[in-house]
Amino acid sequence: MAAAYQKLIADGQIEADAAQGAAVAALERLYLALQKYQSGGWLQKIGLKKNTAPQGLYIYGAVGRGKSMLMDLFFALAPIAKKRRVHFHAFMQETHARIHEFRQANPKAGDPMPAVAKAIADEVTLLCFDELQVKDIADASILGRLFALLLEAGIVVVATSNRHPDELYKGGLNRHRFLPFIEFLKQRHDVHELAAERDFRLARLTAAPVWFTPCGPRARKNLDERFDTLTQGVAVAPVTLALKGRSLNVPRAAGGVARMGFDALCVEARGAGDYLALAARFHTLVLDNVPLLEPQKKNEAVRFVTLIDALYEAKVKLIASADGLPQKLYPSGDEAFEFERTVSRLMEMQSRDYLALPHISGPIDEAANEATNEATNEATGEMKGEA
Repeated sequence: MAAAYQKLIADGQIEADAAQGAAVAALERLYLALQKYQSGGWLQKIGLKKNTAPQGLYIYGAVGRGKSMLMDLFFALAPIAKKRRVHFHAFMQETHARIHEFRQANPKAGDPMPAVAKAIADEVTLLCFDELQVKDIADASILGRLFALLLEAGIVVVATSNRHPDELYKGGLNRHRFLPFIEFLKQRHDVHELAAERDFRLARLTAAPVWFTPCGPRARKNLDERFDTLTQGVAVAPVTLALKGRSLNVPRAAGGVARMGFDALCVEARGAGDYLALAARFHTLVLDNVPLLEPQKKNEAVRFVTLIDALYEAKVKLIASADGLPQKLYPSGDEAFEFERTVSRLMEMQSRDYLALPHISGPIDEAANEATNEATNEATGEMKGEA
């Protein structure tokens, strides 16, 4: 882990930073502990010694300090066969869906959490969470029990967050019921602040334009360079976002940055759910080949408006190549008036003030919405009753 970080510095992919170096040291300690945990040793193999899971790690700090980049690096190298990296909200949506499915299949079975935790433990040994934050009462109501069962099952958790554990669910309904989870989290995880003073992400975003025109080889080369700079040499891989009855395939992603083409997002039959999922999962979208939207491209224009709305509301940063400036993309047609708001947003999204705003993530799994609403209603009733 430490060697890989130093190589990124030597290759000029990232700048050396003392605060990141301290976080790397914490990740290196966990990496070595995981090596021992994975191998177990001969006493464990013959049943004479229990293989105790190492402490998890919780890394928090302001946006743009390199948490996602370090998580990417750690996850790629982690010496665990059964591992998963997932956005925290996506994981919680999946958990609500599992609870819902269990109750539907076993209406008289009682507490679903042991079965849900066992199913997760059968799938993974190492869970890496991006952007752990708690805003939803349904999440708050189940986290303590879920984490206790997962850790008892030997799962190791690594999480990044913008908040110290003591700040989680701050101001939430019946927060006193959530405080035991915070204490449990601190007991079972090493809490490390990534206290870099510089916002590296903002520096990289503002180092070059974010809108390139016209489309073509030169614009593609510019986007290639921007994508490489933002992903900092971390291995790029495809990501699939699960949605109700379908999926959204992101062909290239790393470190919270996604790269997609206009056709895949706005020519294909996509809707608000797809764009909300994308906006919740990634803090930056590199978008290739936005065409001029002539009047006959009404459907594409409508989808593009919906996409930009989703990105804007989540404060996702957009870097794009296009065949014209924003105000020239759709000058006439049935949606021209509505498109004026999109032009305004596209112009604002190029400003330093917008680029400095933190990403606002949220629920991304459309398939679990019904289950989450049900869980929220239950949790509200239960927690009000216990208050």
